[in-house]
Amino acid sequence: MNNKCTDDKECVLTYFLTLTLFFGGGIIDQVQSDQCDRDCCHIDAICQNTQASYKCTYIDECDIEYNGGCVHECNNIPGNYRCTCHDGFNLARDGHNCLDVDECVFNNGGCQYTCVNTMGSYECSCKEGFFLSDNQHTCIHRSVENCAVNNGGCDSTCKDTSTGVRCSCPVGFTLQPDGKTCKDINDCELHNGGCDHFCRNTIGSFECNCWKGFKLLTDERSCQDIDECYFERTCGHTCVNSPGGFECVCNKGYTLYGLAHCGDINECSVNNGGCEQGCENTMGGFECHCHPGYKLHWNKKDCIGKTVPLQAWGALEGLGWVLPELSLREYSRSPFTENVQFSYVRLRCSSSGPRMQSRHGRKAGYEEEGSAITAEFELDVNLEEVTGCCDLGCVRRRSEKRLRKTIRTLRKSIHREQFHLHFAGSNYELAKRLAWPVDLPEHCGKGQVLVDRKCVSCTVGTYYDRDQGRCVLCPAGMYQDEEGKNSCEVCPGPEVRGSPRSVGARNISECGGQCPPGQFSHDGFIPCLPCPLGTYQPEVGRTSCFHCGGNLVTKHNGAVSFQECETKVQCSPGHYYNTSTHRCIRCPMATYQMEFGQNYCISCPGNTTTDFDGSTNIMQCKNRHCGGEMGDFTGYIESPNYPGDYPANIECTWTINPPPKRRILIVVPEIFLPIEDECGDYLVMRKSSLSNSVTTYETCQTYERPIAFTSRSKRLWIQFKSNEGNSGKGFQVPYVTYDEDYQELIEDIVRDGRLYASENHQEILKDKKLMKALFDVLAHPQNFFNYTAQESREMFPKSFIRFLRSKVLRFLRP
Repeated sequence: MNNKCTDDKECVLTYFLTLTLFFGGGIIDQVQSDQCDRDCCHIDAICQNTQASYKCTYIDECDIEYNGGCVHECNNIPGNYRCTCHDGFNLARDGHNCLDVDECVFNNGGCQYTCVNTMGSYECSCKEGFFLSDNQHTCIHRSVENCAVNNGGCDSTCKDTSTGVRCSCPVGFTLQPDGKTCKDINDCELHNGGCDHFCRNTIGSFECNCWKGFKLLTDERSCQDIDECYFERTCGHTCVNSPGGFECVCNKGYTLYGLAHCGDINECSVNNGGCEQGCENTMGGFECHCHPGYKLHWNKKDCIGKTVPLQAWGALEGLGWVLPELSLREYSRSPFTENVQFSYVRLRCSSSGPRMQSRHGRKAGYEEEGSAITAEFELDVNLEEVTGCCDLGCVRRRSEKRLRKTIRTLRKSIHREQFHLHFAGSNYELAKRLAWPVDLPEHCGKGQVLVDRKCVSCTVGTYYDRDQGRCVLCPAGMYQDEEGKNSCEVCPGPEVRGSPRSVGARNISECGGQCPPGQFSHDGFIPCLPCPLGTYQPEVGRTSCFHCGGNLVTKHNGAVSFQECETKVQCSPGHYYNTSTHRCIRCPMATYQMEFGQNYCISCPGNTTTDFDGSTNIMQCKNRHCGGEMGDFTGYIESPNYPGDYPANIECTWTINPPPKRRILIVVPEIFLPIEDECGDYLVMRKSSLSNSVTTYETCQTYERPIAFTSRSKRLWIQFKSNEGNSGKGFQVPYVTYDEDYQELIEDIVRDGRLYASENHQEILKDKKLMKALFDVLAHPQNFFNYTAQESREMFPKSFIRFLRSKVLRFLRP
């Protein structure tokens, strides 16, 4: 392959796995001129112009006939020549002839016994009964052991000496006391060979390996944790890295399936979400609804019975007042407003833009942008107030008058910044907050605090205190069940003596004073009654209990689950109890049940479903989405639901169509397909869907050793198919398209067994972070400059770099 550079700029040849080799060059146009005008040649030489310089040509006397008259060798020199002789000869006085040297004259030629001169050399010989040793000078008695027979008995290297053979061993071995046997040195016995984790002794050497979840550093001794969370496809929502592993965490209202994916929980599928009446599932949550004429209890699940409602709404538009961001402190003095009792009050905050102001005929104008608190009041009309003098309509009008008066008083209190609140037996003063300087560079979002120059949301059970500039635990009597809030919610119900409320409550159930599971009361607070026979209640703070149904009874009062109802049969996991037929029914597809004796099945999260009915675990809920047209440069082909088990009876088809003059490289780090069902599940890659088209790869088995290969066709059609039998983890296969000019180099690398021989090299092909970086550079060579030289050196062990360097150098050699 020829690589050309222009404009004196450095050329870079970046290939699949190196990141380290640079080669530069340039082409400079030269100006022709007559350099021989200077006549810098020797007097006996002839000057000749060249493209950019000149050269001196001498008369070579050795080229003429008879080798310049030399008997052995003729050496041309500027303006002359010189004769030389072969080894074992000296040049005669005439400078042309060569005379033999008699080596035996001096020190017997170094021979132990007889020296025999020969033309241009000499030979040593021994007397009878002896033979020459390997050094061809000393003699050994024939009775002495020698290397010519069975290598002298040596395991490795044998050398003949005057006293007999001498054995030696290569590096990594030690000679045993018998002087002949070589034994491998176990390098791992001393300080674990210097390895951080595992040391594996090999013949004549050793190799360091790391625990799962760690990678070997370039010193080939140290191990470093692999940050699986660096790879954006690791988890559906949040990835938490840990030494040697990681954990996927789903957002509130979602649950984990397929080991790494998050799907919405259908809370309504489990006991109607705990709702007394209607339940509506939403993404990440659910809502309970009540029938007309009923209202939702504070626990957001029970419905309070029918009343004669009197409702009024008012916009309390005190500038700068935002309820979730109010600063609360206990207020011990008497409130300034009259004591008006409401059966229901709901306060709702909303932001508003500039709004028109018009009141009692005053000139309308625009107020500045602010927020509004919308208060919804509901009063119960006391039917005992109905008398002969004042009927129901009269009572309603009196109540409306008191409500309007209360709202007017509330407006005045807000504008005077004397807004006090009596709630759940406590008095509070609501103070106006100073404006937040939004132009600060360190400004974080709502309910967030700056930690190490990063905005971090306050956790559940805390709120962001603007005065202190930090997250603070919710005070006693308040709770917060969401992250990133600027205030806490008031715990419902009165404080019960003997049941003190704690700080940092993360939900209503931690507020205290509520009825525990198995009990109920008219408002959900202490004092409570146990659920009667035939009923149960699994939650806290409820106003009623659930009936077992089907005339079933419980063994005792205060039951906390349906499992305490005395059913006629005990249902196993994967089934639910039908209270109408008193039989166990298999959970339908897309549902599961893990426990014994339940009366419901749980819906699979998100868009997942099960392979069959009667499922017993959420891990049997699987995503069936797969296949499609893949990208031009890099991408992943993975079995549906990966890294969880793939579904049964699935068929996926992908196609890769590279841009012109690009080829496809594929790495299969590992693949898990069960072999018990005789190749019922298989993965095939070929040129087209035709069964007789050129096939690049096909397998129906499990392989934990990685393999890399190039496509045999420019286009790839890929199919994965499973039957209804056994399932497995499947695969996640990365691919990259590269410039076809590098085809010879890439194939030379992936076909070399040394790429897979070392366990450390295998781990490189399984390292998603490294493979992503390598594929990124191979697809777009200019991205090489996104990595510093230090990063490039630290990515791979030295043995891997040496392997690649030899390949690249050979590829670039002209």
